[in-house]
Amino acid sequence: MKKFFKILGLFLMLIVLVAIGGLVYLNASFPKVDPPKKIKVEITPERLTRGKYLAHNLAGCIDCHSQRDWSKYSGPVIEGTEGQGGMPFDKYFANIPGVIYAKNITPAGIGDYTDGELLRVITTGVTRKGVALFPLMSYMHFREMSQEDLYSIIAYIRSLKPIENVVPERNLEIPMNLIVKTIPINAPENNPPAPQKTDVLAYGKYLVNAAACMDCHSKLIKGKIEPGMEFAGGFKFCLPDGRCVTSANLTPDNETGIGLLTKEAFLDKFRFYRQENSKNIPVTAEGNITVMPWTQFQSLPDEDLAAMYDYLRTLKPVKNKIEKFSRQPIASN
Repeated sequence: MKKFFKILGLFLMLIVLVAIGGLVYLNASFPKVDPPKKIKVEITPERLTRGKYLAHNLAGCIDCHSQRDWSKYSGPVIEGTEGQGGMPFDKYFANIPGVIYAKNITPAGIGDYTDGELLRVITTGVTRKGVALFPLMSYMHFREMSQEDLYSIIAYIRSLKPIENVVPERNLEIPMNLIVKTIPINAPENNPPAPQKTDVLAYGKYLVNAAACMDCHSKLIKGKIEPGMEFAGGFKFCLPDGRCVTSANLTPDNETGIGLLTKEAFLDKFRFYRQENSKNIPVTAEGNITVMPWTQFQSLPDEDLAAMYDYLRTLKPVKNKIEKFSRQPIASN
């Protein structure tokens, strides 16, 4: 019997040593991406203009990295908080296994970053200190953007008003706190220019990717998009007060998607929010909400929206009926 317990003890010790060795290897080897490039992004008026369009409207940087007013429809960005970070994302709001907080991307938060480090975190999700970001940050999409667009974003966020705002550290559950280290991969070495607007489908695909439409408009299972459900909607967002909204089906299915939606009707959905009386629409505690940043996307020119529509029409139709608005128990702290 003593021999048995001795063998059992040695076996358990071996398991502990293997586990410790695995953790040491994981922490020492991942995330496995190249060092930041040594680049210097020239700040020009053209890049500031393009970068503002991308950060505020298409790529959604400001939408996620600011505070939003959920007492108003679509949760418009609260003026004066642009880029300061701090918005929480958790199981309740965004199916996160734990809680993460959007970082401060004003110069007060990224002032120590080199341009190469900014490029790396935007395209690989790895910070200057080697921390792997949770892929709610759409770096898997941003990595496909043109070099010039990426440089324009960097130039623009450098120009934001510095806001001192200490953002809490994330708290990911086990084993996601370990898995997240293995997700980042190197970005493409040389990103080609954005497609010409005359190549409508390629240009529309580029815009849809930059806006990361698929991330919000796909159904998730255990944090991953369900195969075959890309763009078919089903991602459920809930506010702490119990109001929920589920993302729409963007595939061209006639019954449950945009198959019967004309291009003009698609554009009108965005045009509505360009009207003065559509801005800052108050919503009561019992009213329906949406996390769709209409107040940001409404500034996309019709030409860009039309190209996005044309590309979405090329997707495989997926039948997925969505209950847009719902309620669930109020989140507890």
